Amino acid sequence: MKYKITEINLAEYPEVVELWEASVRATHDFLQEEDIVFFKPLILNEYLKAVALNCVRADSSEILGFSGVAEGNLEMLFVHPDQAGKGIGKALLMNAISTLQVSKVDVNEQNPKALEFYLKNGFKIIGRSELDGTGKPYPILHMKLAV
Repeated sequence: MKYKITEINLAEYPEVVELWEASVRATHDFLQEEDIVFFKPLILNEYLKAVALNCVRADSSEILGFSGVAEGNLEMLFVHPDQAGKGIGKALLMNAISTLQVSKVDVNEQNPKALEFYLKNGFKIIGRSELDGTGKPYPILHMKLAV
């Protein structure tokens, strides 16, 4: 299926954070409740404005999945759990690669589905960090698009 990719505006940030939380709860079972509580305001108040945000929408304009890119890095890619497996993530990734020159992504090592997704879509592991970007004990795999 072909999806249209559109930009996200500031007024939609609360909807994006709701989607982020639903996706994280469905895919990041290694996170504690206090981690989600910790990250949620950071996503809303800091992280979203630091990236170019794009999304796939339903006909009703509801956001079904989104990506955030900064300086060639795919900083975030989340799909609503009800929409998983429908090609939305792949459409967002391919758009980020072709239009925003994405060549790198970091993945939680404890999220095997995400790792498999990026490996299947041309990325390879080039490094590992024991801690995430906020110093929490969630190992990160650094990946680069294989050319």
